[in-house]
This record gives sequence, C-alpha cells and structure tokens, in this order.
Amino acid sequence: MTWYKETVEQVLVKLQTVKEGLSAKERTSRLEKQGYNEIEVKKKISPLRKFLKHFTDLLMIILLVASALKFVTGDYIEGSIILLVVIINSFVGYWQERKAEESLNGLKSLMGQEAIVFSEGIKKVVQAKELVSGDIISLKAGDIVPADIRLMETHDLMIEEAALTGESVAVEKISEQLIEDLGAGDQKNMAFSGTLVQTGTAMGVVVETGDTTEIGKINQALQSVQQQTTPLVRKIHQLNKQIFRGIVFLSLFLIFFTSFRYGLEWNFLFSTIIALVVSMIPEGLPAVLTMILSMGVNEMANEQAIIKGLPSVETLGSMTVICSDKTGTLTKNEMTVVETVTEDEDQLLAIMKNCQESQTKNNQNLKELSGNPTEIALLRYAETKSLPLKQVKDKLPFNSSYKYMATMHEEQDHAIIFVKGAPEVLLSRSSLSQAERSKWEDEASKLAKKGQRVLGFAYKKVPLTQELDHDQLTQLTYAGIAGIIDPPKESAIKAVRECQQAGISVKMITGDHKETAQAIANQIGLEHTSNALEGIDLDRLSDEELAEKVVTVDVFARTTPEHKLRIVEALQENGEIVGMTGDGVNDAPALKRADVGIAMGIKGSEVSKQAADMVLGDDNFHTIAKAVKEGRRILDNLQKTISFFLPTSLAQGLVVIWALLVNQPLPLTPVQILWVNMVTTITLSYALGFEQAGKDTMKRPPRDPNQGILTKYNVFRIFYVSLLIIIPAYWLAMRFEGQALQQTILLQNIVAAQAVYMINCREQLDPSLNKTFFQNKFLFLSLGILFILQMSVIYLPFAQRVIETTSLTFGQQLPIFANVFLLFIIVEIEKRISKGFFKRKAQAAMVGS
Repeated sequence: MTWYKETVEQVLVKLQTVKEGLSAKERTSRLEKQGYNEIEVKKKISPLRKFLKHFTDLLMIILLVASALKFVTGDYIEGSIILLVVIINSFVGYWQERKAEESLNGLKSLMGQEAIVFSEGIKKVVQAKELVSGDIISLKAGDIVPADIRLMETHDLMIEEAALTGESVAVEKISEQLIEDLGAGDQKNMAFSGTLVQTGTAMGVVVETGDTTEIGKINQALQSVQQQTTPLVRKIHQLNKQIFRGIVFLSLFLIFFTSFRYGLEWNFLFSTIIALVVSMIPEGLPAVLTMILSMGVNEMANEQAIIKGLPSVETLGSMTVICSDKTGTLTKNEMTVVETVTEDEDQLLAIMKNCQESQTKNNQNLKELSGNPTEIALLRYAETKSLPLKQVKDKLPFNSSYKYMATMHEEQDHAIIFVKGAPEVLLSRSSLSQAERSKWEDEASKLAKKGQRVLGFAYKKVPLTQELDHDQLTQLTYAGIAGIIDPPKESAIKAVRECQQAGISVKMITGDHKETAQAIANQIGLEHTSNALEGIDLDRLSDEELAEKVVTVDVFARTTPEHKLRIVEALQENGEIVGMTGDGVNDAPALKRADVGIAMGIKGSEVSKQAADMVLGDDNFHTIAKAVKEGRRILDNLQKTISFFLPTSLAQGLVVIWALLVNQPLPLTPVQILWVNMVTTITLSYALGFEQAGKDTMKRPPRDPNQGILTKYNVFRIFYVSLLIIIPAYWLAMRFEGQALQQTILLQNIVAAQAVYMINCREQLDPSLNKTFFQNKFLFLSLGILFILQMSVIYLPFAQRVIETTSLTFGQQLPIFANVFLLFIIVEIEKRISKGFFKRKAQAAMVGS
C-alpha cells in the first residue's frame, strides 16, 4: 500500500480511525483479527536431523552397506571399523555446518518493546506487539519505531534509517502528502519499524504491523531466499557421483566376469567387492578437507575475517564479483568536509564552530560527541584552528521549511549572527549582486556534481539590543560554501585495485543518491561508473534485461532490499560467484542469497551478521581482498590434496581388481586398506594445507565456477601415478613368499609412495624442491609422525595382530625406497614437460585470438 501518497485524512478514513485513537474495545477486536505485531518465525531443523542427513551421502551409503555385509558374513571387526569411519565423517560434517539460522531473532529485537498510543484521546503505554493498524502513536527522540507509521504531525523530527537503507545520515521527516513514486528511503512522511528517532517529536497512525512492515517484508524475503550451495560442496558431490558410478560399474563387471570364468564363491566375492569399495572410496577426504578449511578459518580470523561456515572459505577463492554497500564499507561512515570555497576562511570556520547544537563546551572531545553528523563534520574541520566557542545568546533551529539555522553571539560592542543552510536560500538573503550570486551558484554546482552535500555560510553584525528573528536575516555577508561527503577509505581504494587485478569485478549497491554514489565510485576506481542505475530503473527491467545490464553497470543507487536481492540473483544467473557485503537489515536477504555474504562486525546489525557467511571484524573492505587471497590459497591446497588422495585410492582399487581378474588372493585386507586411507593419508595431506600462496595468486583470474574439481590433466595424473604406485609395488611384493610378508611389503610400498607423492603435489607444475620447501614445518612434522606410525604397524606385535602385518628387514625395505624414488623423479619430469606444453598452448591461443 502506498500510504505516503495519501493525505492524512485519506489514511484515517481507509483505516477507519480518528486522531483521538481507537477505543479499547476496537483495539482488542483488531488485535484478534490482525494478530500480534510480530514477524513470523520459521521452524528450525532439529540438530538430530542435521546430523542424520550426513548419512545420506552416496559414498557414505555405500560404506554403510559394506559394513552391514561384513556384519552379516561374521567379520565384526572389519564391519565395526568401516561403520566407525562413517560415523566420524558424519560428526565432522555436522560440526562443519555453521551457517546461522537465527536471523529472525535479530529482526525481532529491532522492533520496539513498548509504544505510546492514544485511545479515545488518552495516552496509554502498550506492548509494541499489541499495536494494530489505525492506532495513533506518539514518537520522541530515542524511540525505536515499533511499526510502519504514516506521520500526521512532525516537530524537527529526524530519523536514522540505517537499519533499512544502510545510510547513516538521519532523514528529516515531514507529514505532507507525497505524489511521486518513491522508494522507502525517500518516503519522508513515513516512519518505518526498527528505525531510530534521533531528534524531535511526532504523531502518526500505524498503517502496517508484523510481516507487512518493511522489516516484515525483509523477514519474508529472508525466509524465502534459498541458501546457495557452495562450489566446493557441489564439486565434491559431483566427484562422489563419479566415484559411485565407477564403483557400481566395476563391481557389476567383476561379479559377472569372475562368476562366469572362475565360479567364485559368493562369500569370497562379497568380501572382495567390499575390499574394492573400501579401497576406492577416499574415506579420509572429508576429514582432511575440513582440517584444511578449519586452518583457513583460523588464518582469516587473524586477519579480522570471521568465517561462519567452513565451505565458504573455498568459495571466497572462487569469487568473480563483489557487490559492496557504500556507507561504512567502501567509505568511512563519517561525514567529512572535503572542500571549501571562501574569501574569509577565519569567518567561515567561526560559523562552523558556533552555528551548531552538538558541542556546548570547549573541552568536549569531538570523538565522544553524538548528534547531527553534518554538525560534527563541521566541528572536526573547524578544529584545525583553535577558535573559541562563543556563548549563544539566541538561536533559530534548523527547519526544512526555511532550510537554515542561525545563532546569535555577543561581541564587545555589537552582536553577530551566524547562519548556515542551503546555499540558494542564504544567497537570496545576502547583500551580493546578481553577478556575485551567480558566481557562488556555479561554485556550489561544481561541488554538487562531485556528489557532495553543499552548505552555505553567512553572517551579519547587529546591535546588542537586536533580537534574533527571521526578519533580521537579510543583507547577510556571504562567507563561503563547504562540500561534505562520506569519503572513501584509502584501504578500500587499494583493495578494489587488488580485486580487479585478480579478475574480480567490484560493484557498488547503495541507498544513497546517484550523484554521490558515482562520485565515490570514481574515487575508489570502479570501472563502469558513467551509466549508474537507480532503484526506479531496476523496477522497469525484467529479470532477463537486468541480467544483461549488470554486466556493464557497476553503480546501483537508491536501492531497496528487493533490488539488492535481484542484482545478486541476476549476477548468479550469469554464472558469477557473488560476494555481497552489507551492514544493515536491508542487506540481509541479499547476504543470505549471495554465494558469500559478508557483514560488518563493528557497525553491522545483528541481522546482517547472522545472515552472512563472513563477518569483518574491522569493517574494512581491504580485509575482503586479504580473505580472497587466503581463500585462493586454500582452494589451491584443496586441489593439491584431492590430486594427492585419488591416485592411492585408485591404485588400491586396481590391485583388488587385478587379483580378481587373475584369480589371486586379495593382496590387501579391508583393514589394511582403511589404515592407508584414514591414518596415513590424513597425516600426510594435512601438511598440504600449510602450503603458502603462490606469487601469482592475486594476479590470475578466478577459477572457472563451471570447471569440475578434476581437470583433464588431473585425471591423467591420477591414472599414471596410480599405475606407478601399484605396478612396481605389486611386482616387488609377489617376489616374496608368505601372504603376511607380501601384504606388508605392498602396504609399506604404498605408504612410502604416498609420502613421496605428497612432496610432488606441493606444486602443480613447478618443481617441488624449491625455496619454500623448508618453510612448511608441518610437512616434516607429518612425515615424522607417519614414519613412527608406519614403523609401529610393521614392528610392534600388537599392531601386527590388528593390521595383520609382519616385520621387514633392511634388505626388504631397500627396493621399496628405490621404487618410490623412481616415482618422484618420473612425476617431476612429467610436470616439467606438461608445463611447457600448457605454456605453448596458451601462447598459440593468444596468437589465434
């Protein structure tokens, strides 16, 4: 309902109420029909359901079936170990889920607790939740507006609407009817639920309550927004499906092949298939990914970036677009005088110092002052000179009807009137000629075109006996003008440049005016600033048209929560991985919808923090750039880890398949396979998470979000490395007599090959033994721990009984070390050849384009 377009009388008629307020009986009746002035709370998923859903993963289901079959066939130890692996992974996944679902609690806290209403002309205090449409309500400074209100009377009313619009400058309110189509930020005759009355008083009529208020609409949007699945989770699911299909295909093939050719017993066949399943499923991968992501969370916390959900760490590294709020994120959230034009600077500063209501004593610390942000900006600027604070003899407070403020101060033999306000108003009351006025108007226009709010300053000397009134404010001496703006942070300018170098587009979405937004966008270095879109423009565009426009527009002004959400969705429709920053309630739906929602920790609302994936502890946009670099480092390390994991899993699967094809006993038991997959792999791959970021980390484009977790090159590497691991190891093991000895040699060879291949995986294509090799202390720590564990398995009697191994002599160990050294050399040579191939391919592509 466009209540702001209605007159007060029309609103009263439509709501069937009067200025004296509803009767108690009518209020009770309406409350029964309308319900409480509260927002709807969505039922939360129970912790048990969250935990149990991790058992529905494809690979976990396969392992559960394998465990059940082991129990059926009487292999209780192996069945218990497999089941334990599944349970551990489910706990890891459960704790990994940190995404907050408590956004509504923050929204509820924004709504006022009590309200003063008129009931048949008598003031009455009621609970805010009991307000109904048609209630006549009173507002005063310090009140949180408890519902959406059409203002009937206002007295110097200023309301801070940062919670809804994101803009910290308080809005002056009026009661007159407005005709044009306006967004919430421009509806000056409305007071919205959750906003703060800064100064003045008012009376109004409640027009919307609960879910129909602006905050209620945000709540509905917040509940309807589908939370995005992170790229990492999507890619892992894709990888799981590929592994699942491979296991099903191989299992069916082996069942038919071996049954028809060898007529194997079903018990042996089941045991073998289970061994295949256990060998080819990388059970330890979820745990390792969680460890690496957790390390990233800790690193980012040290950089003031608090990550709430572990997968979001990886998503940061994949971001292609950052949509940023302006106020407090890219700017200082502090109104500042950035330019002045004057012929008498001392007089200009004297007016700034004294024509105000915020500072009353000379010794007051400006940093501790609260009040009108514009006045505080002027006081900070005037502080450059130690001017005295004059005693105020009389004053005329600012009012929108006459657009200026005046104060009178006594001098030695006369009084002086200081005036500040709209330049055009002060010029009309000045003693300047028409030509001089035109000159000042041109100067004011120059500042306004830069997005600055322009104030004029004037003064007049009068007799001591003179009283201050509006009629005396003529023939003023014009002192000059000042341009005020919330300036960009230097760190934000640097961060935007870093992001653009990294192939990340930065877009500004703000509730501020178009000219101001464009001025800030130009200062911070955004690319497409000439063609800015306003909220009204967005309303005229279809979703398809908007998806086309967002590619070439970097500045969006006068936006509402719905606009921000549409922009994020349009970018995602284009295949972008979107990061969204914000601090107000109005940002919450877009924060939740974005691939990475980034809230401000200091000035951000509780709602925005709860809806976001990441909270900036220092409210600094540059922290996002540092987080992106860390995210990319982690993404690289995850890629290295997955590339490291899969060759061993495939190698173990291949040896099981070979044993079946040639009708040989199983070379490794399921318990031995689990030892390799869960213990040694976790120990080794954990070290890859500590690898440092490469020199080109922030100079290369983001990873293609449509690219799978494995490239063609990764698949090639996995297959040939798995063969290099298993063929020499199997050939060596078969040269010895005795099943226990063969299995121990094969197990030791696979583990040693893993240790060496981990070093290979430090660099994708560059040499692994480089200058940074000794900087990763955890690499050597993990190798040391692995050595101790593996020696324990081979030489300790208790471990030998559990894992079914036997002791090895030095002569038996020596050829194993020769095998793995050969593996290391071959992989390093292949990397060098592949790097040259990719380089030539890239050069050819550039020439072709």
